[in-house]
Amino acid sequence: MGKDGRKLYVIGPEGRPLTLRDLPSPKTRRWVIRRKAEVVAAVHGGLLSLDEACRMHALTLDEFLSWETALNHFGLPGLRVTHAQEYRHNETQRSYRRH
Repeated sequence: MGKDGRKLYVIGPEGRPLTLRDLPSPKTRRWVIRRKAEVVAAVHGGLLSLDEACRMHALTLDEFLSWETALNHFGLPGLRVTHAQEYRHNETQRSYRRH
């Protein structure tokens, strides 16, 4: 733990230590799978708060939560933009079948 009580690192999506310095730049415009997963891991691990992550990366709460949900339900492939609609469609179809 650092002087401020914050964790110094968490384990990132690739199984390696992830520090604040390893996180995507606040100027990031291209959000590839790994970068999204790193931000989610940082929040989950307590490296930074959800508010800090959203503010630092100009994310909306809904955007972060969509990454978190995709990662939790589908793993890293769920964060692939080209598959996001497909995953949502399949999830919607499953919910209709349950009712």
